[in-house]
Amino acid sequence: MEYATLGNSGVEVSEVGFGAWVVGTDWWGDRTRDDAIDMVQHALAEDVTFFDTGDVYGHGDSEEIIGEALAEHRDEVTVSTKIGYDFYNNPQAGHGELPKKVTPEWVHTAVDRSLDRLGMDHVELLMLHNANVDEVDEDVLEALDELREEGKVEAIGWALGPSIGWLAEGDAAVANEFDALQTVFNLFEQTPGQHFIDTIREQNADTSVLARVPHSSGLLNEQVTPETELGKGDHRSHRPTEWYETGWEKVEEIRFLERDGARTMGQAAIQWLLYNDEVASVTPTFRTNADIDEWAGAPDTPPLSDEEYDRVQDLYQDNFGIDRDDGMDALRSSVGGADLEETGMKSAGD
Repeated sequence: MEYATLGNSGVEVSEVGFGAWVVGTDWWGDRTRDDAIDMVQHALAEDVTFFDTGDVYGHGDSEEIIGEALAEHRDEVTVSTKIGYDFYNNPQAGHGELPKKVTPEWVHTAVDRSLDRLGMDHVELLMLHNANVDEVDEDVLEALDELREEGKVEAIGWALGPSIGWLAEGDAAVANEFDALQTVFNLFEQTPGQHFIDTIREQNADTSVLARVPHSSGLLNEQVTPETELGKGDHRSHRPTEWYETGWEKVEEIRFLERDGARTMGQAAIQWLLYNDEVASVTPTFRTNADIDEWAGAPDTPPLSDEEYDRVQDLYQDNFGIDRDDGMDALRSSVGGADLEETGMKSAGD
């Protein structure tokens, strides 16, 4: 395992992190609480030290599991949580999005409740969860600074979502010197991740990128194949059929990344992201301990050469030689699509 620092915060993260949305909910497989705790502890045994949870995951259950699993290892790990949804007064309806709540008062209240569930007096990283750019005003920024001054958080981040897009929010995170920016980013879905990397370079900013969905919902780890039947409760089933059908063809075009067995495709997908120094950590969706064993080992595989990376980028520019619609050509925007004008992609709405 290799490690990186978030911005100039001094907070260290493992290059492969544990996305704790998989524990506390059944969206990525049904498991008992003991199984979930075992997964977290197995990740730590494999040198994963960055654990990324959120208050809305299982309506607090994920935080409780993370807190219990890491209680005896607190000094060995970096813990992140997210706030920004009012699940206390709103029932969850399937996989639908809950009402957001981002006010200075709520920021303080939500953090205190998260720390109580985690059984911790602070977290290393606090991220605003899917907040819209117009919700994060000067008063909210001041509340985040207050939390740092109180010692309850060390670094501040902005997790973009749901779904893919939100360029205005990511640009605001960089402009406001957030330590971390989390976004959907993978070899097949390079917008807006590459845009944020370019922006960080152009502005000589210190913001680090945290990449989620690195395997493009099962394509790049080959866990969704033509034979796979996704159940209605499986979070990957939100993808259109066209996405998977074209994706399977794209995977065949990048077989060279496996280097005749030196890397698995799942490991190569992570190494593609880590080629960029701005990417501090990648948080795959671990479903089993076997996933942890494979993907936590990605930083120990050969890094992508310049030639391999450039070959992938050339293929991406040509849509991997595929001239059919993949059903995923629209990005989300909270500003009517104005932030997407230079991407050439259309807005899917807010």
